[in-house]
Amino acid sequence: MKTVLITGTSSGYGRATAVHFHEQGWNVIATMRTPRTGVLPESDRMRVVPLDVTEPASITAAIEAAGPIDALVNNAGVPSISVFEGTPMTQVREVFETNTFGVMATTQAVLPQFRERGSGVVVNVTSSVVLGHMPLSAVYKASKSAVEGFTSSLALELAPFGVRAKTVQPGACLTTNFAARATQGAAPDELVPAPYAPWAKKAMNSFTGQELFTKETDVAEAVWRAVHDTTGQLRFPAGPDAHWLAQAK
Repeated sequence: MKTVLITGTSSGYGRATAVHFHEQGWNVIATMRTPRTGVLPESDRMRVVPLDVTEPASITAAIEAAGPIDALVNNAGVPSISVFEGTPMTQVREVFETNTFGVMATTQAVLPQFRERGSGVVVNVTSSVVLGHMPLSAVYKASKSAVEGFTSSLALELAPFGVRAKTVQPGACLTTNFAARATQGAAPDELVPAPYAPWAKKAMNSFTGQELFTKETDVAEAVWRAVHDTTGQLRFPAGPDAHWLAQAK
């Protein structure tokens, strides 16, 4: 029986992915910054482990607690919706610490066991923002684009050892708490300076008015395909809007 470690499983894509792998018979190490009960099915194949991907000691402890794994899914991330001029650099660094450096650090922690065993797969969940030109996402897109570049080179480095690396690119999902978390407690006028307000409102209305959206299960299924793919495919769009953007690119 195979084992997957998934980061950021307290809600959204991470939770759906943990449930999907569990339903398919895998052992699941479901990690959360602050573990909570009642979020995931109770099972001897579902273990909840604390993990803050921005803390090296937390990463080490989680990997040791997990034991041997067959797949790592880097899903943990923080959103950001803002006009760049109004985005404090402290927030920019916070986004990169989780979305980019956290992915790299967690990946680096599992690579020795994958390399030595000659098998394993790393799946990094990015975003469909890397597929198109989207407003109000400069910081978020930069953090996810960095992971796309990281993964494409990583895949080449790991191939001689029989280890794979992939990305999954979710589209926009209205049933997650992305928008609520994106402001990170800041007042709207702080992230969108007054001169940008009319344009930003129009951009957000256009976004929420689009016809195609992604479901959490779309992402879980895409991660499942990526973990099992042996064709050499590197990127996996998830959701109808992401597929549309990938085809239009």
